[in-house]
Amino acid sequence: MKDLAMTVETIDRMLMALIAATLAATVVIALMYPTYFHMVFAAEDRLVENGTALFLLIASGVLARNALSLRRRGLWLATALTGFYAFLFFFASGEEISWGQRIFDWQSGDFFAANNYQGETNLHNLMVGDMRLARAVFGGPLTVVILLYLVVFPLLYPRVHFIRSLADRFAAPVPGMRHAFFAVLGSVIILLLDVPRKWEVYELIFAIMATSTFLLPQNPDKTR
Repeated sequence: MKDLAMTVETIDRMLMALIAATLAATVVIALMYPTYFHMVFAAEDRLVENGTALFLLIASGVLARNALSLRRRGLWLATALTGFYAFLFFFASGEEISWGQRIFDWQSGDFFAANNYQGETNLHNLMVGDMRLARAVFGGPLTVVILLYLVVFPLLYPRVHFIRSLADRFAAPVPGMRHAFFAVLGSVIILLLDVPRKWEVYELIFAIMATSTFLLPQNPDKTR
């Protein structure tokens, strides 16, 4: 168990280093090579987008492993919730790359061809009237929820008994202060940059932080 804990901590440190390196590279490339930033670095099917899909998939796998561990402990409600979150992250990973449509070069059905902003097979780019679903639902509101989870939740968990009890009962992984720090830093950097497709990097940072949080939260004894 001690060796496993050391391995998890090592992986987590690597994830934190990757976040720091990604933010540093984002600033340098955006300021010095803005065209390269949005045409290559953060473009469709390139490093940033594929990295986001990969880490969302890894986060899903970590949650699935946690769900199996919780099931062995007989915590059925926590198992169901964790399994549901694992599915959501798997779904988000597939959505990020349009379920491999561009990789395997298959065509969208009539519905998605007519109603999807990019003519691709995914839900987040569907058009609702003149509004893209990604902007209406997956944009501002979801970003606020994620920031509250990453920044406010870690502060309240050790201080508010009700929140701590509720989180532990439902096996909710609580982010650490390292996650709160990078969430704030990443938000400031992305807001200050003036380059197209900068939000793709924001998604990648959140995907890596989600993986780290699920792997090594404040309450690991409650989540797996």
